[in-house]
Amino acid sequence: MTALVPRQPDAAPAVYDAATLAVLAAMEEAADRHLDAIRPHNTKRGYANDWALWEEFHDWLAERTGHRMPSTAATRGNLVGFVVWLDTIKLAAPNSIDRRITGVTVTARGLGVEVPKAATVAARQALKPLKNDPERMARGRGKAAAVTPEQLRQMNAAVADGLTGLRDRALWLMAFGIAGRSAEVAALRTDAIVHVSNGLDVHVPAVKGRPPRDVVVAYGKNADTCPVRAWLTWRAAAGITAGPAFLPIDTWGHMGNRALSAEACREIIARNAERAGVTVRLTGHSMRAGFITTSRKAGKREEKIRAQSGHAENSPAFWGYIREADKWTDAASEDIGL
Repeated sequence: MTALVPRQPDAAPAVYDAATLAVLAAMEEAADRHLDAIRPHNTKRGYANDWALWEEFHDWLAERTGHRMPSTAATRGNLVGFVVWLDTIKLAAPNSIDRRITGVTVTARGLGVEVPKAATVAARQALKPLKNDPERMARGRGKAAAVTPEQLRQMNAAVADGLTGLRDRALWLMAFGIAGRSAEVAALRTDAIVHVSNGLDVHVPAVKGRPPRDVVVAYGKNADTCPVRAWLTWRAAAGITAGPAFLPIDTWGHMGNRALSAEACREIIARNAERAGVTVRLTGHSMRAGFITTSRKAGKREEKIRAQSGHAENSPAFWGYIREADKWTDAASEDIGL
């Protein structure tokens, strides 16, 4: 029988001389470099994306509170708020949210931030009921629905009155007209949208490492869905001649002077589509997808469409949109004697 040995009191912390401390510090740095080197590239890229979303969440909070908290504030309240934001604003799938929590936590600790265990526990407690919701679990399993001209007219018929409505209509029609990503729409500058006889010359700035491009947006035949008329009406009503193209407007109709965020642009599109009773869920990317498929169905050439959207020649996403648009053009099952 093994003899029971009383537990010895904890030893006092070791005290090292300066030379030992220097070697230990060097070993710590070497360990960090080694662990970073062996971490898979996809994991590091995923963590970078997680942190970018964490930064976007803090930008979103700042728009609503008037104060930008440091991104290193990985507290219980912030992490739970991040989960709720990803669920209700980004409409992320619960498994994606779970990975985001890990990515943010690992990155924060890598920056020397102490992330309390209670914070990550609370975040996953907030996540637990979301994983029991089949509809939420099904999120992210399909690409964004491509908006149609009919749905744009439906949105126009239900747009809010006043300055906010003018901005919202100009925003979603501009997003459609330039085949723009939400981040590109948010980055547009008023003085880079030039009115010419045929419509608009628009400079789409570089965002997230993507190259800038210059596109033209022609007058539409339908005044309700014409991006040019919508932009000119909003610009005149807002009295803007320079600076961000699209600005926040509060409940009382007061206009801010900072550009809307990409997330705010997405929210505006989704909110207006829901108000209009559009039967599919439209997102910021729906305008981009909708332009490509609509333009293709109208017989526009591939290189012209790509120049507008900024897709690379070999982009799988672009060719997926083209295949969708061409699906019923000279269908293999059409006129074959059935």
